[in-house]
Amino acid sequence: MGESEPKIFIPESFQVNYDVSSQIKMIWEVMKAPLIVPLLNACVYISLTMALMLFMERVYMGIVIVLIKLFWKKPEQRYNYEPLQDDEELGGSNFPVVLVQIPMFNEREVYKVSIGAACGLSWPTDRLVIQVLDDSTDPVVKQMVEMECQRWASKGINITYQIRETRGGYKAGALKEGLKRSYVKHCEYVVIFDADFSPPPGFLRRAIPFLVGNPEIALVQGRWRFVNSNECLLTRMQEMSLDYHFTVEQEVGSATHAFFGFNGTAGIWRIAAINEAGGWKDRTTVEDMDLAVRASLRGWKFLYLGDLQANSELPSTLRAFRFQQHRWSCGPANLFRKMAMEIIRNKKVRFWKKVYVIYSFFFVRKIVAHMVTFFFYCLVIPLTILVPEVHVPIWGAVYIPSIITILNSVGTPRSIHLLFYWILFENVMSLHRTKATLIGLFEYGRANEWVVTEKLGDSVNNNIKNKSGDAAKKTNAKVQKKTRSKFMERLNFLELGFAVFLFFCGCYDYNYGKHNYFIYLFLQTLTFSIVGFGYVGTIV
Repeated sequence: MGESEPKIFIPESFQVNYDVSSQIKMIWEVMKAPLIVPLLNACVYISLTMALMLFMERVYMGIVIVLIKLFWKKPEQRYNYEPLQDDEELGGSNFPVVLVQIPMFNEREVYKVSIGAACGLSWPTDRLVIQVLDDSTDPVVKQMVEMECQRWASKGINITYQIRETRGGYKAGALKEGLKRSYVKHCEYVVIFDADFSPPPGFLRRAIPFLVGNPEIALVQGRWRFVNSNECLLTRMQEMSLDYHFTVEQEVGSATHAFFGFNGTAGIWRIAAINEAGGWKDRTTVEDMDLAVRASLRGWKFLYLGDLQANSELPSTLRAFRFQQHRWSCGPANLFRKMAMEIIRNKKVRFWKKVYVIYSFFFVRKIVAHMVTFFFYCLVIPLTILVPEVHVPIWGAVYIPSIITILNSVGTPRSIHLLFYWILFENVMSLHRTKATLIGLFEYGRANEWVVTEKLGDSVNNNIKNKSGDAAKKTNAKVQKKTRSKFMERLNFLELGFAVFLFFCGCYDYNYGKHNYFIYLFLQTLTFSIVGFGYVGTIV
């Protein structure tokens, strides 16, 4: 008799799992060729198109900024400019009356900064009206701000403390309400400083002559400087992005088209231009940009002065930074949705300026820049690793982003050694910005959410400096305990989910890939994880 063949017993659970995995693999193979590959190829072509648009925009601005530095005349030579002189006989009558508006909301740590700086401006006191617009909901803070105003008023400063019953319109509502006061009707210009801004004494004397001598200019915008840029890695990253904005984007817009977006603070407006443009509106979270676009469509010109600087504070916590970036990304996209056709139909603005505003200012910088960074480098390229039939040209995956990054770094040469991490961090934040941009474009969810950026002032540094020995250790222990108790609040699950996705793609590329993308993917995974756990603001 022949030997009976041995029987192999396969557990039922294993058979089920085996069948399920086989079915999934079969479905994947069936769908990949007719559906997934063409769809991913289309995503690659769209992403490459957006990358080229951003690349050409950066190159264009790079060429223009070089030409400006080499050949453009200085603002004093391009415009009528005569410094205002003090006259003992006339007193301050040859100086225009300027209104200083300081909007506030529960600014416990920094309210003294802007009030003190405004009261210290080198301008005749009888030609200066300071208006503190306090929307605070904390009665203790309101009392502190009011007392500070009274203290300066006792020194002969013309300063007024204004409150509202409600926060309707947020900052735009406060500024609009402030201009309605009878005591500011004789003011010709208004300068706005957020609560953490401290302009130098000569701020008005440098800027006002441009407005006086050039009636077509509506706005003179100053540059921001950051007192806490060295506080942590998060503030260093922000400084790099904002320095490019001020060094290149604002300068190019001012020199070529006399148009750029008002930054909401450290700028001087001609009140007549505000009124002609329709005043402040709260229909988006970027009321400053809204006013600038409307004024430009009525023929007004803007001037940016890189040497007109005011100190300010950068958000030093990830939570505050995320809220700020949501507002700054969602607002422009929402404004573009509301104003695109109005810009196209406008007959007062020349054709090329319309092209600049719609294509360059709004579409490329405010929409494409966020989306291509996220979709291409954080989504499409990792997915092509799983679908090797889809090819991404090296010029799109490596060369173009490298050149764009180098061009972006010109604003902050001192941080050139942080450039690689800045790329990774910007890729992470592009997820948050893309989500906010889509919310603004389709106007749903948090499209009009306004959260005031938290400011810490010098309180943290002063507390650390004033404590020593055991007292400092006790304070640190309390801080650590509080940090642990809020660990769950710091988690950002969307970023952590993408960290898992990128880690999986990196492992797959390491084992089966041919392009060595895993090096980038693992580093990007690390950065997504750091942001996901909320620790980026603590890295010094």
